[in-house]
Amino acid sequence: MFLDVLIRRNPQFIEAAMALHQNGEIPPNSYVLDLDTVEKNAGYFSAMAESLGLKTFAMTKQVGRHSGFCQAVMRGGIDRSVAVDMDCAVACHRAGLKTGHLGHLVQVPRGDAQFAAAQLQPDYWTVFSDDKAREAAQAAQKAGRVQKLLARIQTEGDTFYRGHEGGFAAKDICAVADQLDALDGSEFSGITTFPALLFDLQSRAVKPTPNLETLARASEALAAAGRYNIEVNAPGTNSAVVLKALAEAGATQCEPGNALHGTTPLHALEDLPEEPAVLYLSEVSHHHGGNAFCFGGGLYIDPVFPKYDVQAIVSKEPTRSRDCLASVEIPDYSAIDYYGMIDATGAVKPKAGDTVIFGFRGQAFVTRANVVGISGISTGTPRVGSIENAFGQPIGWPERALS
Repeated sequence: MFLDVLIRRNPQFIEAAMALHQNGEIPPNSYVLDLDTVEKNAGYFSAMAESLGLKTFAMTKQVGRHSGFCQAVMRGGIDRSVAVDMDCAVACHRAGLKTGHLGHLVQVPRGDAQFAAAQLQPDYWTVFSDDKAREAAQAAQKAGRVQKLLARIQTEGDTFYRGHEGGFAAKDICAVADQLDALDGSEFSGITTFPALLFDLQSRAVKPTPNLETLARASEALAAAGRYNIEVNAPGTNSAVVLKALAEAGATQCEPGNALHGTTPLHALEDLPEEPAVLYLSEVSHHHGGNAFCFGGGLYIDPVFPKYDVQAIVSKEPTRSRDCLASVEIPDYSAIDYYGMIDATGAVKPKAGDTVIFGFRGQAFVTRANVVGISGISTGTPRVGSIENAFGQPIGWPERALS
């Protein structure tokens, strides 16, 4: 889906990644980032959000919390992250991207609360329950801080991915606000949900979920109780083109993730302001039964679309040519993705060592892939920066290959 967009809108990125791989500077099984374009995307997004009065927190999990990505986002004007879990928060903090929002989607484990409060010092900390609120407040009090808490709310009919459920009853929000204010070490600062926006395949558009209306009703109840100027965190499928609608719905915070590298579902269907800035790179290993096998490890394709004919560019020479496209069978989610299987019976005849370029919406943090940052593509001088694992830690390439 996203390979077509890459070929049309950022072909020099494809060719640079292929050349660097063939030169031995990028290992296979790598998510590769065009950091110049990430910076540009972040700059456009942050300027639009600021003009609408929205606070922006960058999501980094999709690209493995890569330090170069974090720094490119900061150069683009976004200086806070939203951490999906503690690993996210630690990696971003280490890279210099401060913690703007912690605890959503994944609550902070009890044993990490003190570290989070004292070292990460998040601007906002989401809690799903009284127990988690007390843990956050106690940790903040011990650290000598007053922690701003966001209450995750929900009501019947709201949309949640299975395994994401949880939160206070929206109808009780005024009492919840009082309870959070009553805890030593914390203060109630606002409400949140996920997802507030979702891509709708039938209409090919981003639409609000019932959760956004739940946030609006809760905001009205809080205002009626004398609580004004609360924070309304409304994440999900963010792009610069949806920010005006979010602001009009009462949101005060937005959290771009895939938008920063141009891979929201809508980016596959329309040319949005954010340009594509990520690809997945592999290498042909061997042949068997009419297929050329390429190395896997990062072949998790986020299932925002129904299954489709996955294709890749396969070539030894850097190219953007569609003549080098071949269909690829990706292992089922129930299998380990040791390899992808490229159709070698057609016009494309892969050879061992050829570079393989995919364009898809990934989730690097749930894979065992490398994440590689490239700078200088926009000036014609591409160079590889840090090569890291899914925790934002350098892996020592090419030293590993030369040892």
